[in-house]
This record gives sequence, C-alpha cells and structure tokens, in this order.
Amino acid sequence: MDLLLLDLVIVLAAARLFGAAARWLGQPPVIGEIVAGILLGPTLLGPLIGDTLFGPEMRPPLQALANVGLVLFMFIVGLELDQKLVRGKGRLAVTVALGSTVVPFVLGCALALAIAGEHVGGDKTLPFVLFMGAAMSATAFPVLARILTDRGMQRITLGGLSLAAAAVIDVLAWTVLAVVVGLAGAGEAEGQWKVLLALPYALVMFLVVKPLLARLVPAYEKAGRLTPGLLSLVLIGLIASSWATEWMHVHYIFGAFVFGAVMPREGAERLNHEILERLEQLAVLLLLPMFFVVAGLNVNLRELDLSSLGTLAAILAVAIGGKMLGSYAAARTQRLPNRQSWAMAALLNTRGLTEIVILTVGLQKGVLDNELYSLMVVMALVTTGMTGPLLRRLYPDRRVARDIAEAERAALGVTAAHRVLVIVPDPPAAQAPLVGLAAALATAKSPSEVVLGHLRPYPKGRLEVGSGLSSELAELAETLHDLEVLAGTARERGAAARVVSRFSANVADELPELASGAQPDLLVLPAGLPGHATVRDGVTCRVVTVSAHVPAGPDAVPAPVAVHHGAGGDAAAHVALILAVLEDRPLVVTGGSRASALAQRLAKLGVAATAGAVPEGALVVAADTDDAPEGAHLLVRAEQDADPVDWAEAVSALRPLVSRP
Repeated sequence: MDLLLLDLVIVLAAARLFGAAARWLGQPPVIGEIVAGILLGPTLLGPLIGDTLFGPEMRPPLQALANVGLVLFMFIVGLELDQKLVRGKGRLAVTVALGSTVVPFVLGCALALAIAGEHVGGDKTLPFVLFMGAAMSATAFPVLARILTDRGMQRITLGGLSLAAAAVIDVLAWTVLAVVVGLAGAGEAEGQWKVLLALPYALVMFLVVKPLLARLVPAYEKAGRLTPGLLSLVLIGLIASSWATEWMHVHYIFGAFVFGAVMPREGAERLNHEILERLEQLAVLLLLPMFFVVAGLNVNLRELDLSSLGTLAAILAVAIGGKMLGSYAAARTQRLPNRQSWAMAALLNTRGLTEIVILTVGLQKGVLDNELYSLMVVMALVTTGMTGPLLRRLYPDRRVARDIAEAERAALGVTAAHRVLVIVPDPPAAQAPLVGLAAALATAKSPSEVVLGHLRPYPKGRLEVGSGLSSELAELAETLHDLEVLAGTARERGAAARVVSRFSANVADELPELASGAQPDLLVLPAGLPGHATVRDGVTCRVVTVSAHVPAGPDAVPAPVAVHHGAGGDAAAHVALILAVLEDRPLVVTGGSRASALAQRLAKLGVAATAGAVPEGALVVAADTDDAPEGAHLLVRAEQDADPVDWAEAVSALRPLVSRP
C-alpha cells in the first residue's frame, strides 16, 4: 500500500509538471502527461528503477484508477456536447469519418505489404497488414476531446463535428482490430461476434435509456438539489454503459461518452451543472492525468535504431498524408469551408492514446515486433504533438472565440446583426454617397445595422458654460439632424441605423477607439480621414476605403462595377459582386487568368459578369495593397483570418435581396 501511494504522488506530480511545461510550449497538456509516463517507464529509468517503482504488481491498481478517470472524463465530454452542433450534419460527420479512415487504411496496408518481410512472416502477414491499416486510420478520441475542451472548441460546430467523426472512426478501427485479433489466433477470437451488438446497443440507449433518464429532471426539481441517490443512479448507469461496450469489444470509452450524450437536456441545465461540478474536478485534475501517465509507462523507446529512420519516415508520410488528405477531401465534398476542412483534418490526425492502446494490443498478440512498435509510438507522439500548433495556425484563438460567441448567442435565441460602421467626415450633409455605399454593403446580410460614427472637432481646453456654448450646441444639433437624415436613407434600404456623434479634442486619436469599440463586421471610411491608417489597422474586420468620388448608383444610369482581381484575395471581388447584384450594375473583372476564371464562374451562376478592361465611368474596386491600380474608387482590405469566398453561396445569398422592396 505504501508503494501504491508513493506511485500516486510521483504520477500526479509528474503529470502536473510536464502538463504545465507542455502548455508553456503551446502544446496540449496531454502531450506532457504522456511524455511524463514514457520518462517514468523503462525508456529513461530503465528496468531497475522502473520495475522497483512501477513493477508488474503496481500496474493493475494504477491502471484501474486511470480507467475510472477516463470513464468520468468521457461522460463529461458527452454531457457537454451540444447536440445542436451536429444536428442535421450526420451525413457530413460520417463522410469525413469514411474519408479519414479509408485513405490511410489503404495506404497503411500498402506500406505493410512492403515491409512485412522484415517484421513478420508466414501466417502473420494478413493480420499484420490489416493491423497496420487500422493503426494508420485510428484517431485518438479521448485525446481529441481533451484538446478540444482545453480550447473550448467542443462548444462550436467544428468541435462537435470532429468529435462525431472521431467516434465513427474509432468504432471502425476497433472493429478492424477485433478482426485482427480473431485472425491472430483462433482461441483469442472467442466472443468477437459481440461487436455486432454495437448498433442495437446505440438504439437502446437513445430510444429506451434516454426517455428513462429524462425522469431525473422532475426528481431533481422536487428535491431541490442533487441528492446522493440521484448521483448514484447516474454513476450506476454510466458504469453499466461502459461495461456493456467493453463487453462488446468496442471499448468502454464509447459507453461513457454515449451515456453522457443521452443525459436529458431540456430543463436539465441546473441538474447537469451540479453533476459536472461534482465530477469534473475529480476526473480532470486527479484521475485523467494518471491515465495518460500510466499509458506512457508501457512504452519503451530504448529499442529505437537509427537504421530504422527510413521506415519511420515512411510511416509518418503515410499516417499524416493519408489522414490529412483523406479527411480534407471528404470534408470538401460536403461543402465544408476550406479553413474548417483543414482544421478538421488536423484534429482527426491526432493519434495519441488510442494509437498506443492499439499498438499495445498488436504487440501482445504478436502482430508487431518491438522495433516496429517503438516506431509506431513515435508516430503517435508526432501526430499528436503537431495537432496543437497546426490547429492554432489553421484556426486561431480569435476564430474560436468568435465561434463560441456566435454559439452562445444562438443558444440564447439572439441573432447578431451584421454591423457596418461608416465614419462620416464633415460636413455630414454632403456624405449621402458614402452612407449609401455602407447601406448597400450592410443589406447584403440580414439582419443588418449601419452605425454612423462622427466626431466633431473642438479645441482643447476646459469648456466653460459662462463663456457661451450656444453656437457650438447649435452646430452639434445641426450635425445630429444631418446624420439622422443620412440614417433615414440607410433605413429605407432595409438596414437598421443609429448615430454615434460627440465632440472630440483630437479626432485622429479618438477615431481608432470609436472604430474598435463599435466591434463592426465591416468598416467604411474615406481615405482623407485624419489618422486613416491607424483606424484601418486598429480593427480586425473587413475595411472598405473610399479613395475617390463614387460614380452614380441606381438613381441614374447604373455605372458598371469593375474589380481588379489580383493577389489581394477575394474580399475586393466580393464587395464588387454585392454592389453589382444589389444595384443591378454590370460587373467587369480585370487582372489576368484568375480574373477570367472568376468572371466565367460568376456568369455560370447567373451574374452579368465579364472579363476585360475597365469600362469608362466604372466604379473601380481593388484590394487595398501596394499594387492597387491608380484611380480605384474603393480599396478593400480583407478581414483577419479571412476564408475564401464560396461564390455559389455568395450569389445565392444575394438573389432574394434583389427583389426585396
């Protein structure tokens, strides 16, 4: 007992230390926890110290505690999963799961055939080939869940879809593993038919158990708190569900996750919050790190040989390339945006613990030798370690924060208006074309809001009422009247409009604060504005700079819209498309082969678009870059982390607005 308690102290201290180090390096803590386990095992301590501290007699109790921690954690993940995120997207999740499984599975089998002679022989060839395919196609469901929860991504659509796809992937991987075990030895194949019960089990959970669990809500409301009896019922159901899936040779983590997913949602917010409060700290802070450390104890990297680097390179190429390309291609076939598709591919490339568990089974069954086992463990750590940095590059924290905010608003039933901030210079009465442009861009999305921002200069110094402010107040009143007239023109176009106006001792210094404080989705401002560059660079949204007088719009003969489609991205072309479609103007795309391809694509979508030179009198739109053409009326800077424009979706979104009164 004293050795068990000492082991617990060492394991938990190492998990906290290495987890904190991994977080400091920008990695998920789970990486540090797995590395801690590897270093505590024979890799660093060797058989003498390692067997003394973590010998064969100590592994079972440590493993049992670790498994309980994983059960609780996967239940929490299932309970916190917002099922609205994947509702109606089951086809997408299954398609991505198939692409993420089939491509690396086939490539893994091909690689296994190439190296089979060096590592296995005779009757082990077929199990070895299938095993390598399954190992290459696996995704670490618990590690992926941990990475998502560390960044809060389980609350957004991308996280929910990734978890759903990973669940399908791992069911396929465990199914293939069951077949491999059956082929590896007749006696060991006993009971593998139970995998076929996974589908009936899922139906029972969602059609029978879920309605029964809904009765917990009135019992909780009657008691007014989470009683020990209610919590015991939840824990009994959780452990029974985990046992059922383990008995079916699927894996107990799926039973825990599914039980969390079938917990009641409607009216059960307080109940679920109390359950999480009771279980989360115990699972995440105490037992779960132990699971990852104990898994690392079973890894021995001392057997790596420099002569195996070629095989390791091939394994990494197949594992990373097959997984990423298969996932990305499948996601794109379901019209998932480019950035989200790559982010999902990076997430599903996570191997981690699931891979190590699968590899351990292969080693125990004699399908893998020690050398190949060690190489595959390195692959598991590399693919898991690259997930965090790659995900932050593909899907930065500010994108995650934006998606979380949108998900929270959607949960509250609040639809955020598409906000366009237009900075109105003096004199406001002459700025009708500027506000009209902002209104046109605002109404491209619904609901929309135009904010007219105006700062009236006033000399520095203390304002004294006795000195007479009647003239200044009269000017301010006149300015507000003019701004309200402009706001009325925006409202006539279908956008809500409001005015923000005040005195300013230094317009150039205060405009950036006004712009960032409004949190716009689009900023429209004139080029000659005081501190223009500071205002433009102080926001992360799309910015349209009006650098010249805008040619007449729909009240006169519609001027064509010409866009220079160069290296500045799609933002300028998107702005030009909005103006052309909403104001019934012809669209001309200039800029070479890319321009011609875009014009043809838009023409096929029903837009009056052609490629060629800029027509005389056209409204010229260009990207706000150093190579922008002279004479451009509108310069467009894309928002930070901009996605490529889906032109078919953009055109279809504008069509209903054309006939709107």
